[in-house]
Amino acid sequence: MARNDALDAGELTDTSFYILLSLLEARHGYLIMQTIEEWTDGEFTIGPASLYTTIKKLLKAELIELAEGSGKKKTYIATAAGRELLKSDVERRRRMIRHAEEVWQEKEDVINEA
Repeated sequence: MARNDALDAGELTDTSFYILLSLLEARHGYLIMQTIEEWTDGEFTIGPASLYTTIKKLLKAELIELAEGSGKKKTYIATAAGRELLKSDVERRRRMIRHAEEVWQEKEDVINEA
């Protein structure tokens, strides 16, 4: 599936997942990037170009919105639809991990022989 189609299919890319997760409370762009980097101990970073491209997509899909009284900096927050999609995507990712663990366990002998 093309990355552009992920939101249309009701799935989040890793970038949109982390941005939406960070917007469970209102944040501006730079704080979104900082928060994600802190949460992941620097393992996942988002640059400004990716951040604002993804924010535009999330706004268009009505998964986030401008927060009230955001002042000089644009501040965003997840909408109810965004929170629901995030919740659904977390469950989808849990199933993916469960499938991987099951397959890994089934194939453990083969994997250990390699």
